[in-house]
Amino acid sequence: RLPAGEMNGAGNLMDFLDEPFPDVGTYEDFHTIDWLREKSRDTDRHRKITSKSKESIWELIKSLLDAWSGWVVMLLIGLLSGTLAGVIDLAVDWMTDLKEGVCLSAFWYSHEQCCWTSNETTFDDRDKCPQWQKWAELMTGHTEGAGVYVLNYFLYILWALLFSFLAVSLVRVFAPYACGSGIPEIKTILSGFIIRGYLGKWTLLIKTVTLVLAVSSGLSLGKEGPLVHVACCCGNLFCSLFSKYSKNEGKRREVLSAAAAAGVSVAFGAPIGGVLFSLEEVSYYFPLKTLWRSFFAALVAAFTLRSINPFGNSRLVLFYVEYHTPWYMAELVPFILLGVFGGLWGTLFIRANIAWCRRRKTTQLGKYPVLEVIAVTGITAVLAYPNPYTRRSTSELISELFNDCGSLESSQLCDYINNPNMSRPVDDIPDRPAGPGVYNALWQLALALIFKIVITIFTFGMKIPSGLFIPSMAVGAIAGRIVGIAVEQMAYHHHDWIIFKNWCRPGADCVTPGLYAMVGAAACLGGVTRMTVSLVVIMFELTGGLEYIVPLMAAAVTSKWVADAFGKEGIYESHIQLNGYPYLDVRDEFTHRTLATDVMRPRRNDPPLAVLTQDTTTVEDVETLIKDTDYNGFPVVVSRESERLIGFVQRRDLTLAIKNARQKQDGVVSSSVVYFTEDAPQLPASNPQPLKLRRILNLSPFTVTDHTPMETVVDIFRKLGLRQCLVTRSGRLLGIITKKDVLRHMAQMMNQDPESIMFN
Repeated sequence: RLPAGEMNGAGNLMDFLDEPFPDVGTYEDFHTIDWLREKSRDTDRHRKITSKSKESIWELIKSLLDAWSGWVVMLLIGLLSGTLAGVIDLAVDWMTDLKEGVCLSAFWYSHEQCCWTSNETTFDDRDKCPQWQKWAELMTGHTEGAGVYVLNYFLYILWALLFSFLAVSLVRVFAPYACGSGIPEIKTILSGFIIRGYLGKWTLLIKTVTLVLAVSSGLSLGKEGPLVHVACCCGNLFCSLFSKYSKNEGKRREVLSAAAAAGVSVAFGAPIGGVLFSLEEVSYYFPLKTLWRSFFAALVAAFTLRSINPFGNSRLVLFYVEYHTPWYMAELVPFILLGVFGGLWGTLFIRANIAWCRRRKTTQLGKYPVLEVIAVTGITAVLAYPNPYTRRSTSELISELFNDCGSLESSQLCDYINNPNMSRPVDDIPDRPAGPGVYNALWQLALALIFKIVITIFTFGMKIPSGLFIPSMAVGAIAGRIVGIAVEQMAYHHHDWIIFKNWCRPGADCVTPGLYAMVGAAACLGGVTRMTVSLVVIMFELTGGLEYIVPLMAAAVTSKWVADAFGKEGIYESHIQLNGYPYLDVRDEFTHRTLATDVMRPRRNDPPLAVLTQDTTTVEDVETLIKDTDYNGFPVVVSRESERLIGFVQRRDLTLAIKNARQKQDGVVSSSVVYFTEDAPQLPASNPQPLKLRRILNLSPFTVTDHTPMETVVDIFRKLGLRQCLVTRSGRLLGIITKKDVLRHMAQMMNQDPESIMFN
């Protein structure tokens, strides 16, 4: 861009564009941002601040504040998302227990908190205390009997329906964007798409409230994915306080990448896993500076959550485990088999869920979101209550499956037959034969597994906040625990077999079923989301099981290989495709031998390209062109005969400039000439005042020649985040390729219907 002095080519002509007018360079809803343009605008801003800072102390302070604003935003995001996560955790605990009973000493206590404060509890019956009463006991005074069971059952279903009805109604009335997990949309937004209101204040408020209701209703969903959305809403909220971020969409995306890291950090209590998740799974553009800032935001968020201490065990992690035994090489075989199971379940889940969601979109079903949520909640509650493993919240279930059986565990899964002659230190409990409780638990777990697999397919994607991490982990943890108990019993009964001989002496503790549950959970989560590195880090941060990294890695890699064999997309990419968001996946390979000329428009039979000339177009011509077309921008050429390219001008900037000029500049009428050259043409005095729009012209639009391979074009769009690219031959303009053209072309090459993938 030229200094203002040079721009006033016609000295007497007021160049109103030297004063930038509001909204120039902003984008419409559902449009893609131009990363290159945002980057150069930020560089200009930075240059200005740096040169000003040498003028006075005040300007220097302002420049320092500007430099620190990024860290301040990170601090605020960390504090707010940590606080919200803590509040959500506490509220979910209380409301989940509210379905079964109430604390008489203080109704705002959950079951666990109620019995902590009690003096009458013993260690064995730490779940039973007189202050906590189930609803039927409160109403009838009886604790046993069929009538009591039926009343509790009925009230459980009633509470679940009430919670889910409230959740879906709030989403429907106040914030339609608060439904789902939010990660597919956030990936799309971070790749440069604009969805106004998706990260707004209303969405933040409603998502926080309805997330508590949805999780408490006992549906098969988690709060982890939606917490990423909540954290990104916090990030967007704080961006609007600083003009550096509120006026530059590219800079805002950097903050949102860090906010996503803070979201995973508080969802799992895994700060490093959060940073890696943002890098591997959600972010599109992740410079080094963003890495440090994500690290800081995740740290602050985790620290805030730890201060609130929602789990009451003064630990940050959800499922802390302490296993006392190492793992052995032979156990890699069942670990890898769990990986295969995870990959197959991931594939099955993605295909079935996408088919169901497509059905919801295309049939009458989509018109009754409230009914659908109520129906699924009703079915879930009716089937979940009889089975103790599905009645409790999914996080508690996973926690129990991960646990190692110590001598103090009261769980059914730890009902082993003890040998009275054993005298051993407490923590090294030898392998023992399974008792009736374990076999009973295995039956219930097998039923719980089938129930979870089926119901999650129908739950994910309904019009309420729903995360996928916890249900997928539950499926894997159940399968893993069943396999773990099977291996343990085999090792006990056949310790003379050649595989067990080397490492399993009779009377030793050699197989930890909880570890199998952990590996299974990682495998299933990997199969659904296709995460690898961040998944393993999240798992060991989640459980504190540092020495089990190799089994977790083996399972994660296997599940990714198996799932990739059936289709490259994870669940989030599949939902992006289903909704037709313009998202160019970095992982997609483009291997076809097509050229830019095959993709550019106009095609052979199309009308010619809509262009502006540098000094012969009138205001009326421009307004007609804007009215008759819906393109995002127009190339500017020297003349229609030569078609030599000069630059590119955005549609929105043109509209605003003409509107502004008509209001502020005298003598601008429909027949005024619009010119994009540096010097005003010498016009006769009788002609109306011309309008100079050089200032909004992009003089360095991205161009390729007509023989550029599409492989290169796709790569350029992907890496530079372009909106459009002009196609020229020896300086003459031939056509234009937009991001949507690239996506359409890729779909055609994969034999998909290009219109089905386009967001409308």
